Amino acid sequence: MDFLALPSGPVTLSNVTVPACLLGQPGDLVRTEISIAEGRIAPPQPFAVDMGGALVLPAFVDMHTHLDKGHIWPRAPNPDGTFAGALATTAADRSARWSAADVRARMDFALRCAQAHGTRAIRTHLDSIPPQDAISWPVFREIRADWAGRIDLQAACLIGCEDFSEDGPFRQTADLVAESGGVLGMVAYPVPDLRDRLRAFLRMAAERGLAADFHADETLDPGAEALRMIAEAVLETGFPAPVVVGHCCALSAQDEARAMETLDLVAKAGLHIVSLPMCNLYLQDRQAGRTPRRRGITLVHEMRARGINVSFASDNTRDPFYAYGDLDMLEVLREATRIGHLDHSGPGWIETVLTNPARACGFAPPSLAEGAPADLVIFRARTWSELLSRPQSDRIVLRGGVRIDTTLPDYAELDPLMEGP
Repeated sequence: MDFLALPSGPVTLSNVTVPACLLGQPGDLVRTEISIAEGRIAPPQPFAVDMGGALVLPAFVDMHTHLDKGHIWPRAPNPDGTFAGALATTAADRSARWSAADVRARMDFALRCAQAHGTRAIRTHLDSIPPQDAISWPVFREIRADWAGRIDLQAACLIGCEDFSEDGPFRQTADLVAESGGVLGMVAYPVPDLRDRLRAFLRMAAERGLAADFHADETLDPGAEALRMIAEAVLETGFPAPVVVGHCCALSAQDEARAMETLDLVAKAGLHIVSLPMCNLYLQDRQAGRTPRRRGITLVHEMRARGINVSFASDNTRDPFYAYGDLDMLEVLREATRIGHLDHSGPGWIETVLTNPARACGFAPPSLAEGAPADLVIFRARTWSELLSRPQSDRIVLRGGVRIDTTLPDYAELDPLMEGP
């Protein structure tokens, strides 16, 4: 059978390859069969197709993105590739260009890319310094409704910790987040009173019944210890809701004993960690005329060994923080494998783009069990080496058992947004 000529209707996909961990089995990859009927995983069906060992995964979960920033690179490129350049360039573009229409168009474009690549759930951060919060959050609510049934969407507000106070403008932002069913988010970096700010931030989240999501230690400065302070704050306050922390690059530059002590606290506090290896590789250790020495990835192996729920995600897409990307979680997994040496370290890393982010964010867990939605991504590849060696641009994406169009949107659609304001 032609791999691309998958029939519609009730069918058993025989001779497929599936990660054993997704079937609750030991080992790495196993050959099995998956049946589909009425949009769900079903008992064996009379009509069967030999898939020749094609690898089948549940649809992906991308738990850390910036849909509001996405695709501004053509009009707002990072002048030098540095973190400071990204901050300044984005701030200028946001002030000048981020109208509701602009944000909506770029978010919708990005979601079409993600859907075509096989993603079913996304958490995005939204820059929320006033007046942008009053623009982007209503747009997000509209987009979430428009995309219901295609991609499940969550949003977390994003402000710097120096812009946080319990009695300032952020109180109105937090109320807006709560009204929108969002997540309270903040960038945590070294400021003299960070400990107090973190506790106050968690109080505000608890008062509104919100989960928390932090950017932390997105630097290779070994003195940055926001992650440690977040873990301590969660333990001391007994904060009841899930807490996600992203980046945590500084751990890779710290003294080994100190870093391991911090990870022990992270495990005790039950924090969820998300690593963004492509963006961190792009920004960290960049100096003009000098080859970078350090990768910027956080300590994912040590986290996994402690039972910490660790995931990988896309982060920025074609904006000043990362010039590339397409919200393709297979690309994220492929690059994470290479950057973080996930190979030769035991099976189960596939869960970092499926089960783990779903658990961190509260999305429906991926499943290949009977009765689960037939939201699947099917690859011609039969092994990890085959899967991660090519872009897999001929992948098949099923949503509710129905094959969707995986044609990517044309960048030319965005041209009108790149013209002068």
